[in-house]
Amino acid sequence: MYLELDDIKKSFGEGENRAEVLKGITCGVEKGHICVLLGPSGSGKSTLLNIIGGIDTPDSGTVSIDGEKTAAMNEKQLSQYRRKHIGYVFQSYNLIPNLTVKENIEVGAYLSDKPLELDEIIKTLGLWEHKDKIPSQLSGGQQQRTAIGRAIIKNPDILLCDEPTGALDYNTSKEILKLIEDVNSKFGNTVIIVTHNDAIKLMADQVIKFRDGRIRHNDLNTVKTPAAELDW
Repeated sequence: MYLELDDIKKSFGEGENRAEVLKGITCGVEKGHICVLLGPSGSGKSTLLNIIGGIDTPDSGTVSIDGEKTAAMNEKQLSQYRRKHIGYVFQSYNLIPNLTVKENIEVGAYLSDKPLELDEIIKTLGLWEHKDKIPSQLSGGQQQRTAIGRAIIKNPDILLCDEPTGALDYNTSKEILKLIEDVNSKFGNTVIIVTHNDAIKLMADQVIKFRDGRIRHNDLNTVKTPAAELDW
């Protein structure tokens, strides 16, 4: 198993206000698979994504990618882990407002020893005609495409997508999901998508359903639905 999580627990707050968000998560994801973490708000899926990404640390349990365990790393090593392994796509885009599309994507390349080819990424994303625009000149979908480009140009082993279609309309959401599907097929990144949209599970190789900080189901899809054919 490429990504392995073993008995991950995480709480927030102190004393009477202490809330147990993850209550012992154990699962794994194969290299190159698309995995959907599905569940309602507050179920713990975004917290788990942040722990996989090295943004947050568990109270107990271990995360390992290709045999590398994060628990044994100091801050400098964790930073290297994030640079080497992780690409992150947020719901809120987080683009740099005074940089062009091309420059925003290029920022990701500086974080990698093995970046993908910039112009190829821009063309794959369908942004070639917009490459010299700044974020305020783009639609929401184009901004999210740029954010995906910034994440994938560093050629990460794992692409983490936190509600990547949460701020987008139906048709644009499907375009973004198809783009993530294409990126997975073309570059072979392992993709983990956090969502509360039940329809998205159909495009995944693996679906992990959360409720109240626990895994309720962990299923493999024998037949996947192409993103362009999803309906909700």
